[in-house]
Amino acid sequence: MKDVRKLTEGAILLAAFAALLLISIYVPVVGAIVNLVLPLPFIIFAFKNNLKLIAAFVAAAIFISFIAGSLMGLGFMLIYGLAGVLIGYLLQKGKSRTFILIASSLTILVGLISMYAVVVSFMKIDIIHELTVAINESVKNSEEMLKAMGRESEIAQLKEKNALMLKQISLLLPSALIFSSILFTFIIQWVCFPIAKRFGVNVQPWGHFRNLALPKSLLWYYLIALGAMLLFHPEEGTYIYSVLINARSVLETFILLQGVALLFFLFHQRSIAKGLGVFVVILTFMIPLVRYIIMLLGITDLGFNFRKQFEKKE
Repeated sequence: MKDVRKLTEGAILLAAFAALLLISIYVPVVGAIVNLVLPLPFIIFAFKNNLKLIAAFVAAAIFISFIAGSLMGLGFMLIYGLAGVLIGYLLQKGKSRTFILIASSLTILVGLISMYAVVVSFMKIDIIHELTVAINESVKNSEEMLKAMGRESEIAQLKEKNALMLKQISLLLPSALIFSSILFTFIIQWVCFPIAKRFGVNVQPWGHFRNLALPKSLLWYYLIALGAMLLFHPEEGTYIYSVLINARSVLETFILLQGVALLFFLFHQRSIAKGLGVFVVILTFMIPLVRYIIMLLGITDLGFNFRKQFEKKE
């Protein structure tokens, strides 16, 4: 009786996934919103079942994905289905929301890279190349406008800015992909988790942002990347330079996040209005000096657990 119930539940969830997949692929505007809930059937099923049943569910979903959307359907399955399975299984094991966010972000990142490789190999569509062509066309149009307005002296400056922008895009693309995966995963969880709760999925609430504590190993990774940049001085355009500059960019962002969390913690301990903290965060993105100070707070907190010095004693 129990097996029949599980089979019925699995069939219903697969049917729901198939319907959501068809909408995501063939209804462009609505599909852009619907694809955010594509992981939901997998989250629900993975939370309630063991690995053997989860594997059978995934195999059936792969078959349905190919029937419904061919290679694109398989791509959606790679990105959303596997991430949903991982999220549901980690929820079943009682893992923290931060751990689930990091693990599922990595899964979606691998899925995006795999889908990009498939699109380039089989469909001969290179999104990065198309973006570069679009930017160059925009620059050409701007040049013609400047010529028509008699401002030929500004064309060289425009070309220089365009070359610099294209260089930055190609250089920091891995970092942008990582941040996009984290943001995308956060949005998916924000949409799916309230619905999953209604189907009996136990979701732990987020803690207060001020209590955010990232792994201390991030500081060591940052110091290694920074030290490698200073010691080896890799040339621009080399593989090592690209790896180190992207690693530093990602790690600096996490350290900055830790610093902001510490700032809000200190304001909370001293009963300072949250509005002041928000104002400082805004200044962080506007004034480099403020950003460096917040990063220094993050480094101090990661290295020496700075916030313990300010905790209110009961």
